[in-house]
Amino acid sequence: MPEDAISAAGVRKTYRARGQPPVEALSGVSLRVGRGERVSLLGRNGAGKTTFLRIASTLLMPSSGRVEVFGRDVVRDPEGVRPLIAVVPQEGKPFFHLTPREQIYTYLRSRGFQRETAKSRTEEALGLMALEEVADRLNATLSGGQKQRAMVATVIATQAPLLFLDEPTIGLDPFARRGVWESLRRLTRMGSTILLTTHYLDEADVLSDRLYVIDRGQVVGQGTSEDLKRSTGGTLRVSFRGPFPDAKALRAEVQGTGRIMEDDQSLHIITSPERMEELLAIALRRKLAATVGPVTLEEAFLRLVGRSIEGEEHVGS
Repeated sequence: MPEDAISAAGVRKTYRARGQPPVEALSGVSLRVGRGERVSLLGRNGAGKTTFLRIASTLLMPSSGRVEVFGRDVVRDPEGVRPLIAVVPQEGKPFFHLTPREQIYTYLRSRGFQRETAKSRTEEALGLMALEEVADRLNATLSGGQKQRAMVATVIATQAPLLFLDEPTIGLDPFARRGVWESLRRLTRMGSTILLTTHYLDEADVLSDRLYVIDRGQVVGQGTSEDLKRSTGGTLRVSFRGPFPDAKALRAEVQGTGRIMEDDQSLHIITSPERMEELLAIALRRKLAATVGPVTLEEAFLRLVGRSIEGEEHVGS
C-alpha cells in the first residue's frame, strides 16, 4: 500500500449556478497525508475545507486536479476508495427513527462486519462517546450534542483505514470535545489515518500531527503547529486592548519592537523577551490594559490570513 493515505495535486472546484457568476471554492490545492497521521485543515467557515474533504471522500467531483486515496484515484475508482474510508459530514444528522445503538450496529453490518464484531464495536463506540445512558433512546429525542456524538461514534466504530471528519466537535461541550480527541488519538495508535476540518484553533493545536491553513480556497500555510508558531518571528505576544484614543500614534510608538498585528480592537506585538520592558512601559505611560503570553496558533493564523478565524468567507464550504 502506498506511503501516503491522501495525495492531492492542483485540486480546483468551481461552483456554477444559472444566472450567477461562478464561484471558485478551491484554487489549486495540493497536499499530502501520510499513513497513520492526524492532519487538520484549519480555516474560517467558507474557506474551502469542506469542499476539499467532500472531493477526497468521493462525494463531490473536482473541476480539475487529482486526489488519490491509498493510490486509488477518487474520480476514476470511487468504488475502490469507499471501502477504505468513513466520513462524518459537517452537521450530519443520525437516522431519527433509530437509537444510537441501532444506528452504529446497522452501519457496521452494512459495511460487511460479522454480527459479533459489530456488536462489540458498537458497545465500545458508545462507551468512548459517553452515550451509554441514551443508547436506546430514539435519535430524534437526543440533544444536538448527543446527536453529534452519535455520528462520531458511528464512524469511529468502523476503525476504517482513513477517516474524514468535517468539524467533528461542532456543538459539543469541552468535556465531549476532549472525549472525541482522545478517541481519534486512539484510532491513529491503532493504525487509522485521520483528516479533519476545524475552525477551532485549540483543536488544531493539540490534535494535529500536521496542519494545512486554508484561506479562500488556497493553502496559505502548512507544517506542525510549532512550525507555524515559529514562523511568526517571535516567542512572546504582548496585547494592548482598545479602543485606543490615537491608534495611529500607538502603532508608530511600538514600531520596531516586533511584528505588529491587529484584531478587532486589540493590537498585538510578536516580540522577544528583550523588548518586553519597553512595551510594558508604553502600556503604563498610555494607561492601556496589556497582557503577555507565549505565541499561539492564533498569531500564526493572523499572520497567514490577516484576520481572525471567526466569521465566514462565503466562498465555499
